[in-house]
Amino acid sequence: MQYSIQQIAEALGAEYRGDGNLVVARAAEPADAGPTDLAMAMSPKYAEALNGGSAKAAVLWEGADWQAMGLKAAIFVVRPRMAMSGITAMLDRGQGVEPGIHPSAVIDPSAEIGESASVGPLTVIGARARIGNGAVVGPHCVIGVDAVLGENVVLREMVSIGARVQIGDRFIAQPGARIGADGFSFVTPEVSDVENVRKTMGDKGDAQAQSWQRIHSLGAVEIGDDVEVGANCTVDNGTIRNTRIGNGTKLDNLVHIGHNTRVGQDCLICGQAGVSGSVEIGNNVVLGGQTGVVDNIFIGDGVIAGGGTKILSNVPAGRVIMGYPAVKMETHTDIYKTQRRLPRLARDVEALKKAVFKQPPSD
Repeated sequence: MQYSIQQIAEALGAEYRGDGNLVVARAAEPADAGPTDLAMAMSPKYAEALNGGSAKAAVLWEGADWQAMGLKAAIFVVRPRMAMSGITAMLDRGQGVEPGIHPSAVIDPSAEIGESASVGPLTVIGARARIGNGAVVGPHCVIGVDAVLGENVVLREMVSIGARVQIGDRFIAQPGARIGADGFSFVTPEVSDVENVRKTMGDKGDAQAQSWQRIHSLGAVEIGDDVEVGANCTVDNGTIRNTRIGNGTKLDNLVHIGHNTRVGQDCLICGQAGVSGSVEIGNNVVLGGQTGVVDNIFIGDGVIAGGGTKILSNVPAGRVIMGYPAVKMETHTDIYKTQRRLPRLARDVEALKKAVFKQPPSD
């Protein structure tokens, strides 16, 4: 897949200088870029590495002296990461799933596969499943009965889509994602010690040891348009109502979304975050890596949680939080600073105690 400098610049809505007909085949680091590569040097700190390479074309920061760098063409961008989005989309060579349906795929006769969709080897597609136009289903995927996938969906290898899951357009699932597992929901015949602890915040009471009985998941999962889930993500079915993920939301690798939870639009949930069941998450929420969320709470629109935060209670809209338990980020910073001073404070107190005890008796 090759593009001219002019084609890339026009796609980005950016200006270029030099030979617009120069063709590049891939993006590369400045020091590694060859004559047919597009060097990604969007900050002055990459100028030296670019001078040491053999690139003929580069993406540069505004005002860069491209001719002094020995380039034949350059594209100038204002917002580098936004430019990266467009460039990587153009130059992405995909995963090599061949067009059409692989002969080893097992597809129920009642399933509907859209035009121009591709289905990789050893994939299994269940009864009455529907897959939209332009979808790419990688090898070893499983799509359950009555599942619905929209147009231009991309499933990487070994993705599982459970029965009755509904997914919108342009969904992307990275390798090993599991959508539509049963929820982690169990109950004991009598009140358990866990229920007592939740109620009393510490006292187990006199509950007897009991066996857990399963609560089945009758709901499914609903996912909107333009959603992406990372490798080995898990999204559980709802118990009665469906678990939902809104349009534009992105889940990083190893994220878990519990049963009945509803995630709003354009959220970012970073790696190893875990959201318990029956949580209501608003729009534009960001949960940093390894954030944990207790069940049956709400998180308002625009909340940002720093990495490692443990959210144990409701969070109002717009709040920036951090810590365990979660508090305002500035409060957490003050607490952390105070904790760092504790050893010195303990030494000062010990010195004061010695000074006081050594004082001679007063008259």
